[in-house]
Amino acid sequence: MQFHDCFVEGCDASALLDGNDTEKTAPINSNLIGYEVVDAAKEAVEAVCPGVVSCSDILAYAARDSTVKLNGTGWAVQGGRKDGLFSCAEAAELELSPPTFNVAQLIESFARRGLSKKQMVILSGSHTVGVGHCDKFVERLYNFSETHFTDPSINASYAEQLKTDCPQATFNTTLEIFMDTITPGEFDANYYKGLSEHKGLFTSDQSLFDDRRTRKLVKKLMSERVFDRQFGEAMRAMGAVVVRAEGQIRRNCRTVNPW
Repeated sequence: MQFHDCFVEGCDASALLDGNDTEKTAPINSNLIGYEVVDAAKEAVEAVCPGVVSCSDILAYAARDSTVKLNGTGWAVQGGRKDGLFSCAEAAELELSPPTFNVAQLIESFARRGLSKKQMVILSGSHTVGVGHCDKFVERLYNFSETHFTDPSINASYAEQLKTDCPQATFNTTLEIFMDTITPGEFDANYYKGLSEHKGLFTSDQSLFDDRRTRKLVKKLMSERVFDRQFGEAMRAMGAVVVRAEGQIRRNCRTVNPW
């Protein structure tokens, strides 16, 4: 969720705001969950230190703590962010990287936020946990191109499994497919091993191994030690994208303060 927030107008908790045309309503954010967890954390913090910890900072701490809870390695989180006053669905659609992006598009997208190619590949490792939905990758399974019915970059047996889960005529858009086929409940480096086996769920995943510009990075990150050390550093860099000097500390993460 922090990625979806920081990549749209910076790390300002705009992704948490309710409304008819906020980032939360954008199709690219339709499968985001966990808002109630943020609400609970904010309520607990406000009860002890009212008006001190921003919703944007809570997102940063939550990203770190959820990683640790899933047996990943934590990192030092820098606080002091302010919450923004505006949120726009169109901005989310324009700024967030869709699952159809290739490496060139991903590099350009991350570079606009001051993040490197290496940081992009490392941050993609967050897909070691979480799920995707059929409508986000079904074009890889059916009528892929004039020469290939199915995306040839997908492991053949994995493709057949996905076709069973997502039949061409009537696939279930709410069905959850793990993005890491090896250890989906653990925050580890097996996401990258899956890419080496051509079991990346999204185009944006598998292209990291298939493209020569990023393949060496993927191979290095298959080492648990390397991934553990570098993921936190990349998250700290992402958490510093366009940090606002002005703004507010919301009392409720879903709405701006009236004053």
